[in-house]
Order: sequence, then structure tokens, then C-alpha cells
Amino acid sequence: MSYPMRVSRRAVLLAAGGLVVGCSSEPEVGDVRLRLATGPAGAVYRRIGGALAEHISQQVPGATVTTVPSGASTDNIRMLRAGEVQLGLSSLDAMIMTDGSVPDGISAICRLYDSHLHLVVMAGSPIEEFRDLAGKRVSLGARDSGTEFTSVRVLGLRPVSVDGRYLSQAESAEALRDGEIDAMFSLTGVPTPAITELAQRHAIRLVPLDEQADALVTAYPDPYAPATIPVTAYAGITATRTVAVPNVLLVRNDLPDDLVYAITDTIFTYTGTIASASREDAEDLPEAWRINVRTGIATSSIPLHPGAAAWFRDRKR
Repeated sequence: MSYPMRVSRRAVLLAAGGLVVGCSSEPEVGDVRLRLATGPAGAVYRRIGGALAEHISQQVPGATVTTVPSGASTDNIRMLRAGEVQLGLSSLDAMIMTDGSVPDGISAICRLYDSHLHLVVMAGSPIEEFRDLAGKRVSLGARDSGTEFTSVRVLGLRPVSVDGRYLSQAESAEALRDGEIDAMFSLTGVPTPAITELAQRHAIRLVPLDEQADALVTAYPDPYAPATIPVTAYAGITATRTVAVPNVLLVRNDLPDDLVYAITDTIFTYTGTIASASREDAEDLPEAWRINVRTGIATSSIPLHPGAAAWFRDRKR
């Protein structure tokens, strides 16, 4: 398989149904339909996945990408492995198994941006630190989400028994506001819509997770890094120490190399417009401004799809 040297989408030949791709100086463009697994309501995955789908559909000839709402990371990995979707978003830690291996049949297109683990309580809550969660009603995120994966992992490292609830980002914020839960975990980009909306209407706090960050980095050094949620992230919130986890765009290995090359090219060529896709205010997707070539290749132990790897190689020439 040969790769175009500059803009791969100029040489993409997409055959309907079979997804057969080849190169041609006068390309014939067929139709290919792809499904991209995103996340639940109130999550950054839902919005950034929509922006990516929109731009891939616009810029890759013959490709139409539709989004599939999901529980997020673990659910997306399951759908990718089952062939229900061809593309999907995931946090890095949910993709890397405890022995360092990754699931068969899936590779990465690129690293996108980092999520931060939030532990949110109402301003008047007696929960001041992590250990105060003991016995409390805590949302661990939606089933099969990256939030569930990471929050359960961190609770296991510093054993704290909680009354766990499984709610999406939006559901968690509503339940916290209404007093139905005492705290919520959220592994997401900064800022995230559900927490932003809650903070605009009610006084909330973020509980520091610096000790938990150190524990995660020690136990699983590959996908985690200590980080800070900045003071500018949410109304009335001070800077808060926590842990960051990279997010990656995953792809099934059986997608043709040139198609994945063209998708990769679109993501990094149109980062600025992806950040403001179909929106008047570019700040609606601040996470997209963090997508860049330098960090995009850093997918840790998750191998790049050959088409994506070829794009990054061509950028170095």
C-alpha cells in the first residue's frame, strides 16, 4: 500500500460496502459510512465526537460519519471489538490492561486531549477530603464509562467503601444538586458541560485528589500523571490537584490504511475549526485546541494504525 505524500484525501478510493481503498491520480470516490462511538449526555466526548464526525464527513471524500451515544470509554471499546462501530473515543487507562497489553483488533489514530478526574461536592458538604467519602452516596459515572473505570480503580487503591451509584455526567450533576447523592466523580475534559452548568447556578467545591494521583501514578505509571484543574475552569472554584488521563481516538484495525491516513490528516489540519465546529463561540470546545501533532503521536502502549503512523512519518519529512 502506498501513501500520498501530502494530502491523502486527494488519493482516497473508497469502495462502498467493502471499504477497499487504493491510490489513483484521478481518484474515483465511492461511499463509505462510519460510526463513531462517543459518550453520554453532558460529557465532552459527546460534543467533541460530534465535531470530529462533522469534519471527517466534510473533508474526507465519500466518507459519512455518524455518532453513536454510549456510556463512554469501556462501552466504546466493547463496540469497537464487536464491529458495531469503526471509530471510538476512550481514556488511555481503560484501554491498557493491567499487564500492559491492549485489546486485539483496535489501534489508535491519535491522542486528542487529557481528561482530569473531578470529585465534586456541593459547597456546604462535610466532605473535605477523599477519606470523607466513606459511607456516602457517590456517583461513579455511567456504566462502562471511563469515569467508572478510573473512580473504581482509585477507590480500590486507597480502600474507601461508598454507596456507589452509576449515573451519567448530566444525571450526576442533577442528583448532586437535588441532594440525591453526596458526591460525584467525573473523568472528563476541562471544563466539562455538566459541571460548568452546575457551577453557574449553585456553589460547588472540588475535593483535592493529590494523594490519589500519586497512588495511581505509582501503581499504573503508563496512563496517569498528576495535574491541576485550573482556577479558571469553573465559576467560584479554586485550583485543585488531581490526576490526568489522556484520551485517544481509536479505530478498528481492519479500516484501510489510506482512509485512516485521510482521517488523521483532517484532524490535525482542521484543529481550529473543529474547536468551533458549527458554533459561534470557539470556546465551546476548548479541548480541541489541545490537539496537536507533537502530543498526538503519544499514544503510549497503544499502537498507531498503519495509516495514522504513515501520516505522522510524512509530517517529519
